[in-house]
Amino acid sequence: NPVLSKLGCNQGTCHGSAKGKNGFKLSLRGYDPIFDIRALTDDLASRRVNPASPDDSMMLLKSSGAVPHMGGQLTKDGDAAYEIIRNWIHNGAGVNLASPRVARIDVLPVNPVVPRIGDKQQIRVVATYVDGKTRDVTQESFIDSGDTEVATASRFGLMTAVRRGEASILVRYEGAYAATTITVMGDRTGFVWKQPETWGKVDQLVANKWQRMKIEPSELAGDTEFIRRVYIDLTGLPPSADDVRAFLADKRPNREKRDALVDKLIGSEGYIDYWTNKWADLLQVNRKFLGPEGALNFRSWIRDQVANNTPYDKFAHTILTASGSNRENPAASYYKILREPTATMENTTHLFLAVRFNCNKCHDHPFEKWTQDQYYETSAFFAQIGLKNDPKAGDAKIGGTAVEGAKPLYEVVFDNMAGDVTHERTGAVTPPKFPFPAKYVSNPKATRREEIASWMTSADNQFFAKSYVNRLWGYLFGIGIMEPIDDLRAGNPPTNPELIDYLTQEFINSKFNVQHVLKLIAKSRTYQLSFRTNKWNSDDKLNYSHSAARRLPAEVLYDTIYASLGAQTKIPGVKPGTRAAALPDSGVELPSGFLATFGRPVRESACECERSAGMQLGPVMALVSGPTLAEAIADPANALAKLVQTVSDDRQVVNELFLR
Repeated sequence: NPVLSKLGCNQGTCHGSAKGKNGFKLSLRGYDPIFDIRALTDDLASRRVNPASPDDSMMLLKSSGAVPHMGGQLTKDGDAAYEIIRNWIHNGAGVNLASPRVARIDVLPVNPVVPRIGDKQQIRVVATYVDGKTRDVTQESFIDSGDTEVATASRFGLMTAVRRGEASILVRYEGAYAATTITVMGDRTGFVWKQPETWGKVDQLVANKWQRMKIEPSELAGDTEFIRRVYIDLTGLPPSADDVRAFLADKRPNREKRDALVDKLIGSEGYIDYWTNKWADLLQVNRKFLGPEGALNFRSWIRDQVANNTPYDKFAHTILTASGSNRENPAASYYKILREPTATMENTTHLFLAVRFNCNKCHDHPFEKWTQDQYYETSAFFAQIGLKNDPKAGDAKIGGTAVEGAKPLYEVVFDNMAGDVTHERTGAVTPPKFPFPAKYVSNPKATRREEIASWMTSADNQFFAKSYVNRLWGYLFGIGIMEPIDDLRAGNPPTNPELIDYLTQEFINSKFNVQHVLKLIAKSRTYQLSFRTNKWNSDDKLNYSHSAARRLPAEVLYDTIYASLGAQTKIPGVKPGTRAAALPDSGVELPSGFLATFGRPVRESACECERSAGMQLGPVMALVSGPTLAEAIADPANALAKLVQTVSDDRQVVNELFLR
């Protein structure tokens, strides 16, 4: 077959057979090579290959399922797509690079609302080309539902409502992406909108969405519910019995005394330890990479940044530009952990932009606008970072296996001003180039990573500020405005665009003040709603109309047990009394494995998905009958023992335990 011989398939081994319309039989033996579509079309275009029949082209044989294909059958003889490709091959498979390309696509209608379950909504896709012309491309587009339990999509964009809720609609066409949200209203007979009390802009924007969705919010949480929630969310510890009593006795108006409590907690020692632990997760503070000493130093550095409320852009910029020995400059540990340009790029874009570039390493991103070229162009910014042994570390090493050698305990990070990234597909050296524009202060003498650090942390970067305020919202509500909270993409639109835009702008206007955004969220009436639902919000999981019950994270659960019982922690390798949220690194574990059992992340990636909050039988039994709770209760010096000795009335004992 001319196509196979021109493409070099005859140099390997193939298998299977297929017969074209003209009777030509294609025989393949061995294995089925999967050709990259771009490479195949480029080759056909350059060689002007004419198969015996267009139907014998591998492009059609594979896509129609005539020969084995891992992607399955995508078209069949007679389909419009089949005939377009067939005619193109028949006419010489030419490529006109001057043809206008798609500049953008628009999805219509924007944010459609379907009144009843079972109703249908046709989606229309209009492409705008660089020459300004437009064309309806609905039939050629890929249209998917982000939640098939709410709405399903047919091949040509006819949406069917399945149940009340919201589903994102992701549309792809010729490398352009767009998204909108379909709302299935369902039966709201009898609903009457009552404007809730608002305490600020956050509440107003959330209430606007409630009104559109015909949702009635829950009542304000009571004082006991609120004080527990805000202590756990901001400090990772429960309030003490005295804290509860004092708060309940405070006769000031609800909003006033609650604002004062938020101000008291944010910046407290408990807050500093808890939020340091969050960043230690994301920055992979792990003795496996840094050794116990290096991990302790890195965590201490992070704690100083949290305690000083270092502006978020400065915090990120300092990490990305850190140089010198990680013994003297712990922030340089970031590059000791990641080491390779592509790994550093994937981690950095995920961590600080919530953009997942790992999906476009081997091909263009299947569900986003990012290309394979951009993967290597962005990686090139980290190609000139060098690592060398810190002489002051002596011969001390970390790790080492039969496959990979041990690393020096401390290393010096430097810019060697040489080094490039080679594109995996083309084999060519790839110069650095930003994947999208953003205004930033450029310095002609800046190193490559100084350039990308300035670009990435710029207020004009469309993902930097937005990605972190979405994380903060998700930490306090249990669900982000975009969920997962570290995955910003076209197919993951915000549930409340106006809300995330407002919080993002507030973050930027405050000069990236993290505590300012946390106070905005925690002081909102929306954050302080009860978990108790009503008829009109019991099915709401996306619009914050009531608080959501959440399982305590591993460290919080452990610390809560010991704090409430007044027992002293005894974790191996650290001082007695050290709370789990203050442990120096993920290598410190309890003999029972309690923290790992309850989902503490292993800190080997920047993905929020490393932490789990599931509740399976194993963890339940570990809590109920394991040694962690038993040892805390059995501690002769705990508050429970003292309480029983000093209080004779059992009712008072029970009340005190409940408060604790």
